[in-house]
Parts: sequence; structure tokens; C-alpha cells
Amino acid sequence: MSTITVKDGTTIYYKDWGSGQPIVFSHGWPLSADDWDTQMLFFLNHGYRVIAHDRRGHGRSSQTGDGHDMDHYADDLAALTAHLNMKDAIHVGHSTGGGEVPSFITMWRLDRSMVTTGLTRNPLRG
Repeated sequence: MSTITVKDGTTIYYKDWGSGQPIVFSHGWPLSADDWDTQMLFFLNHGYRVIAHDRRGHGRSSQTGDGHDMDHYADDLAALTAHLNMKDAIHVGHSTGGGEVPSFITMWRLDRSMVTTGLTRNPLRG
């Protein structure tokens, strides 16, 4: 089982399959990385590296009582991105993941090119 421990001690589980340009999938509430398996297998079979993580409090990641906000979610995604040395990543988010991805980009402004897409409206807008 692949995990990283972020700065507040929370353990984040992730899947990292294949090689090539990375596509990072951020799931919705209350799901887990497993929700993306069909899409991950499709893109894996088309030459991409595919990554999905269980957000804190979800799936196989630490079940924390705090840190359930976009700032922490973005920090966790940044830690995973750095840990896996992702460059030129495509980020895809659904539901809560659709808020996590733009929060990550605006907070971290990494020196890596990336393309993003949200599959639902941004949950931050109500």
C-alpha cells in the first residue's frame, strides 16, 4: 500500500500506475481513489501515468477529525505532487475534487505546467 505522511502527520494513500504524462484524479465526497479505477485503466492503457489518492478522512487515508477544508486538501495534493515528482500533470477533479484542484493550483503556483478540468460545478460557490 502506497502512502505519504504530510506535515500534520496525516497519512495519505495513493495509487500510482504506469509511466508517461501524469493524470491526477481527485475524487468527490464521500468516495475514494477507487472511484476512478475505470478512467485510470483507460488512460493507463493509452500510455499515461495515472495517480489517484484517498483524501484525508476518506478510504485508506487517516481518518482525521480536522483539516477538512480546501486549504488542507490542496496542501495534501501538493505534498503528493512533490513526493511523486510530477511534472506536466493533468489534474481532474469531481465534486469536492473539483474544488480541491483549483485550490491546489491557486495556493501552490508550482513551476510545473498543468491542465485542469472539473467534472461538476465548484462546490465552493454553493
